[in-house]
Amino acid sequence: MMFGTAISDDYEPVTWVGRYPVYVTTLLVIMHVASMILGCFLIAFGGGAFLNLLAFDSAQVISNLHFWQIATYAFVHPPSNIIWFAIEMYMLFVFGREVERFLGRRAFIVLYLLLLIVPTMLLAIWGLWQRTGLDGSATIHFAIFVAFAAIYPNVELFLRVMAKWVALIFVAAYSLQLLAYHRWSELTLLWISVALAYGFVNLRGAGRELGWLSDWTGQWRSKRVLRVVPSPETRRSSESENIYESIDPLLEKISKSGIGSLTASERRALDRARTRLINKSE
Repeated sequence: MMFGTAISDDYEPVTWVGRYPVYVTTLLVIMHVASMILGCFLIAFGGGAFLNLLAFDSAQVISNLHFWQIATYAFVHPPSNIIWFAIEMYMLFVFGREVERFLGRRAFIVLYLLLLIVPTMLLAIWGLWQRTGLDGSATIHFAIFVAFAAIYPNVELFLRVMAKWVALIFVAAYSLQLLAYHRWSELTLLWISVALAYGFVNLRGAGRELGWLSDWTGQWRSKRVLRVVPSPETRRSSESENIYESIDPLLEKISKSGIGSLTASERRALDRARTRLINKSE
């Protein structure tokens, strides 16, 4: 399933297996699945203590200088959650692939590293006052879904509910759950990850719909304004001319310097024009 076209000239496979391309998202899924299987064998044969060295523990990071835990925690997957882990990997593969297609390989890697490291670095600082622990990658991959919802907010997902509403419902529900049980560190982790994902794709010039949060207030404005509405034929022809006039300079810039030369605002303008052309063709 493809939700959009690749607007990055950096969307290239890392390698090929026969005729099949392997992208960064595919490698991440393979790494997480392999670590989950290895963890199951370690626990089955009495090696579970090794997983404790990989899981994040702020006390060990600060006192024993186990700095690797800032990153390795994400690859510690308890066998008790295998069903949820399978769902998580499926969502990573589906939505992560679309985010990688939009951002490009290098930017997607940067986003993933930020989601991996920044929250636990802040939790390590939090650990100076209160000990915190963390394992698994659920929050990281939920943030990847938030990034997808920021890029394609109007895509219909479960029960034909748009992605932006699914993301908001999940964030709100999980936040209420953590708030009810006073799990402040996990609540902080959730919102840091969501903010990182949303902010990153915004800075990378995601689609025109990224302004939907700020546009809510516009829905309450008075609409009792008189205006002259042109005929449908005139409006369609003028819209088409305006679209092509607006993207001609961008296409010329891409042909000379590549799509990577576009600024964030130019990427948004190009995506707006692409969406309008698709809607007109439908």
